[in-house]
Amino acid sequence: MIEAELKAVVRDPEHVMALLDGRAEGRPQVYEDTYYDLPDGSLMTGDRELRVRTVHGQHDTRSVLTYKDARVDASGSKPEHETRVDEPDAVHAMLAALGYVKAIAFSKRCRNYEFEHAGRKMLATLVQVPELDGTFLELETLVEQQQLAAALQDVRAVMKSFGITDTDLTTELYTDAVTARRG
Repeated sequence: MIEAELKAVVRDPEHVMALLDGRAEGRPQVYEDTYYDLPDGSLMTGDRELRVRTVHGQHDTRSVLTYKDARVDASGSKPEHETRVDEPDAVHAMLAALGYVKAIAFSKRCRNYEFEHAGRKMLATLVQVPELDGTFLELETLVEQQQLAAALQDVRAVMKSFGITDTDLTTELYTDAVTARRG
């Protein structure tokens, strides 16, 4: 599956949150992300991601292991493979034993909204990364490769309904932005 996703810098977070609250109930969560790479850096250099994420919600905590392949188009959309992890410490140990190294770790404060648009299940996430300035909006839907262009049109239409324009869009990865901030 491909994660058809657009990401934007949000100029008026309160307005966008109010619009999202009108569509669905927001779920506040904190993501603790650890990204892994090979010692030579070839995963990230090749635009690929290997991540262990622990999500702390109001009522539960869960972890997932995610692999994202390189971008398939200019939007930044990537093929994604994800599975739930019952023992994240064991996965961290396995990755280290296999030769992967921790490339970067950081947290994100998120508010997630799930809704349907144009017959597609959408996930909108308002994101704040404590180390970065501003608020971001990620909007995604999972599709097959042949549906990517149409799905991105639907995602763009929803973004537009929130007042997000093409000039607000960004393809910068949080990993790159946090790395640059840390110097």
